Amino acid sequence: MSTTGATADPLAALGELPGVAESVESVRKAVDRVYGHRIMRRRSNEITSEAALRGARGSAALSGADWVLEEVRRRTDFRGDDEARVTGAALRLTAEAGQLLSIWRQSPLRVLARLHLVAAADDNARVGRPRQDGEPVDEPLLELPLPDAAEVSGRLEGLAELVIAGSSAPALVTAAVVHGELLALRPFGSHNGLVARAAERIVLVGSGLDPKSVCPAEVGHAELGRAAYVAALEGYVSGTPEGMAAWIAHCGRAVELGARESTAVCEALQRGAA
Repeated sequence: MSTTGATADPLAALGELPGVAESVESVRKAVDRVYGHRIMRRRSNEITSEAALRGARGSAALSGADWVLEEVRRRTDFRGDDEARVTGAALRLTAEAGQLLSIWRQSPLRVLARLHLVAAADDNARVGRPRQDGEPVDEPLLELPLPDAAEVSGRLEGLAELVIAGSSAPALVTAAVVHGELLALRPFGSHNGLVARAAERIVLVGSGLDPKSVCPAEVGHAELGRAAYVAALEGYVSGTPEGMAAWIAHCGRAVELGARESTAVCEALQRGAA
């Protein structure tokens, strides 16, 4: 996303694109439904914990480790093969994201570096910093053109400036842009998808839209499927108003599905308590 233009608040301008207001309103209603559930008033911590687990499973699925939920719940050792390591990284990121909320608005680049360190769990010198020219990127499920290091650096700085400055745009718009920009740039040598989705979670929670983190967008992204995810991302990368609006709408639908998932968990707990 270009951060130069006629408006001082480009995120707010995106909120005015056709169809975006409807997506924002639909998300708000879905979030309000789960927060209004009677179980949330008594057992919100359980819903938050379950949403974190399901969100991590969904994010890992989009990065190639599509495990059933009970396997993620049961497993304690995430070493070994690539899928286990991806799932472990997703779980670590979900746990870490909640610890970084207070830092995000002041230093988003610091948060992104921390997220990559947590995901990679490696002492390689490339971990936790944006890639340099010539360094490989291990993101096999995304085949979009890869920006060079100079573009990555400039756009990351621009994204950080937008976050720090704040915006009147709805939280959904900001979250979608942060998510889309990180996927488009793939600034790190690995785990970019996992980091992008964790950053989206931080924005949704920190903005107050989903303060208890019970509407895991990662669940919705996984449910909508990788093909739809990549197609929507291509719209974002195109930079066209239609493409940007479609990506925001896709992210909105993912949040709605995450809210629906937690509503179903509430219903299950309520039946068990009856």
